[in-house]
Amino acid sequence: MSFSNFTQQLPTTSDKFEGVNPTCSIFEAKQLCWQVGHTKILKELTFSIQQNQFIGVIGPNGAGKSSLLRCLFGKNQISSGSLTFNQKEVSSYSRKSLAQEIAVVLQEPPTHFDMCVFELVSMGLIPRQSLLSFSTQQDRESVQQAIADVGLLEKTQMPFNTLSGGEKQRVMLARAIVQKTKVLILDEPTNHLDIQHQIEVLHLVKAMNITVLLSIHDLNMAAAFCDQIILMDKGEIIQQGDCQTVLNTKNLKQVFKINANIDNHPFHSGQRISYDFSESTKAEKTVNQKMVEQKTVEQKQCKPGVEDD
Repeated sequence: MSFSNFTQQLPTTSDKFEGVNPTCSIFEAKQLCWQVGHTKILKELTFSIQQNQFIGVIGPNGAGKSSLLRCLFGKNQISSGSLTFNQKEVSSYSRKSLAQEIAVVLQEPPTHFDMCVFELVSMGLIPRQSLLSFSTQQDRESVQQAIADVGLLEKTQMPFNTLSGGEKQRVMLARAIVQKTKVLILDEPTNHLDIQHQIEVLHLVKAMNITVLLSIHDLNMAAAFCDQIILMDKGEIIQQGDCQTVLNTKNLKQVFKINANIDNHPFHSGQRISYDFSESTKAEKTVNQKMVEQKTVEQKQCKPGVEDD
């Protein structure tokens, strides 16, 4: 089954949230803090996430992106403030009830699963199954379809541990699809993927018509796919808003310490970000020069009788 056929079969926004106000907040945080020991990792975050939006969380390494996502699905228990999911504190949900509402694909695919692809994807059925229930033919067909949707049908019976990093990431996405949740959280989902599969995976996720939150480093991908951006730095939210508002040269300079030019992308209606590499080049030259100077000093120290000018 082709990707285009898959997207045509997906429910529309109105179908998926019939009877639900699509503009209400599905997540809401007020003065959210999370700390390890005496170190604050997330610092008084206040934000809201609307239903059925595709939200990109961006920022440099160590900004707190992964920590924030882990708070949203209950892995990290917040230290202070409040965090609600569907107007109810996240901490009040059981793990199973959260798994029925939120699917998660983490940054690093697990390596300890001793099972084939079909068996692992089938684990996405567990949150909605009763204790002694068995998979139905419909369940098995949905698993097979999810594997096909991520382009791994020919590897259905292969051991998970024999797959490449990118293939493992796509298997974990298939498992999340099978969960059939209202929310999907992905921590750097394109991390191990080549450019073709990066685009295909983000198209697939976008077409699911559910609330999606993902951390992502590629700002051009974020501009192409995201409805809103949360820009983070040093555990704080610098700005939240649409791509045009958040992805500007001032924010890129302040947060990422880079000079950039932003114009219209030639292949879609979003922005295109082009980077100035000259500053990086200067930094590299400085480092290389210092290495040469240090090497020269070391060589002179190894030759008795050689003095500095």
